Parts: sequence; structure tokens; C-alpha cells
Amino acid sequence: MKSFKYTINGNAYKVHVNSVEGDIAEVEVNGTPYQVKLEKPAKKQLVTLKRPAQAPTTSTGAPVVSRPTASGAAGAVRSPLPGIMFTIDCKVGDVVKRGQKLAVLEAMKMENNINSDRDGKIIEIKVTKGESVLEGADLFIIG
Repeated sequence: MKSFKYTINGNAYKVHVNSVEGDIAEVEVNGTPYQVKLEKPAKKQLVTLKRPAQAPTTSTGAPVVSRPTASGAAGAVRSPLPGIMFTIDCKVGDVVKRGQKLAVLEAMKMENNINSDRDGKIIEIKVTKGESVLEGADLFIIG
């Protein structure tokens, strides 16, 4: 279970706690086994869990999330999965080719390139760097 090293009055002791049940602990001190009666029953260990990171919010407290529209715009490049916009590598008016990187989406601790699915011109950018997006959200409109 647990091992400890103690020095008492200049003497070294290696203590290994084998088990604790109720108010009885089975220990070994320098290789010699002992059963020790505890004054109080052993406390149950509490596990502290980390809270997940807080999602970004607007000044009103609403979450910063792009939600997909019911129909989506014609010529839209959509998010393939939920994540956070890591970089945006184009601007309105840029002429892009099919397969050209438009942005990087961070999802599940990985960076995913968002590439153009057609040749055209960037008409609208619907997201900003650092914004959370859901799967299927419109990111760019290419005309």
C-alpha cells in the first residue's frame, strides 16, 4: 500500500503499510510484521477532481459559441467538428483555391486544418480567432 522511511533517535526504520481495515493496520517495520490497533478508524480518502476550463463568454455572460443555422449559407465552409478557432489564415476578398488552408481549428487537443472545398473568393468570415464553434457551423462563405 504505502512505504515510509523514519529516523527516530538516530535509528532508521522502513515502514510498509500493507493494509488498513477498520481500526486494524497490518504493517512491516524493517521486515517484521505487526498488527497495529488504531485509535480512530482510518479515514476514507477524498479525491479532488479538477474542474474543466471555463468556456469563453461575452460581456453579457452568454457563451461565445457559433451555432449552425438550419439551412447554412450557399458556398459555406463548415466546421467538421466542435472546437476553438486557433488561427484564421485568410481575409475577406482573398481569392482561394480548392485545398488551400483557411484556418486552424483546435479540437480534442489537436490542431486541424480547415481547407477550402472550392475555388473562389472569400465573401464573409463568420468566426473570430479564439471563438468556440460547434460541428456544422458556417466558418467562411466562398463565392
